[in-house]
Amino acid sequence: MATFIRNKKASFDYEILEKFDAGIELFGFEVKSIKNNRGNIEGAHVTVRGGEAFLLNANIPPYQTANTPKDYNPERNRRLLLTQKELSELSGLEEKKGLTIVPISMYNRGKRVKVEIAVVRGKKKFDKRESIKKKDTQRDIDRELKSRF
Repeated sequence: MATFIRNKKASFDYEILEKFDAGIELFGFEVKSIKNNRGNIEGAHVTVRGGEAFLLNANIPPYQTANTPKDYNPERNRRLLLTQKELSELSGLEEKKGLTIVPISMYNRGKRVKVEIAVVRGKKKFDKRESIKKKDTQRDIDRELKSRF
């Protein structure tokens, strides 16, 4: 299971409450582009409308620009493939105030490209400072242990 694209800022900007795995509807040249680690899911989010989930604002450039259709939009809405149970759970969580659904990573399972999405709550400024402090202390501890052995 190789991870192609990761949203690194998601764990810093948000508190992750619950994770889901979803399939994604893509064109063939988009799959090739993702497998070449090209794409950006920072700033993207998921909405549930009409019993379907859509990934919005994810930028996936074409694999070869010469061989793509002229009307291709790299930031088009892409449908996510989830079960009805997961869709109803996500729509209920999305309606709660302060919760958002964001993509965490794109990876493959077998021949399929999957998206890991998470229900998140935004962090406040002091929470971000606290996570930076934890990361710095952990880095110092690891550095000290590495030098002793």
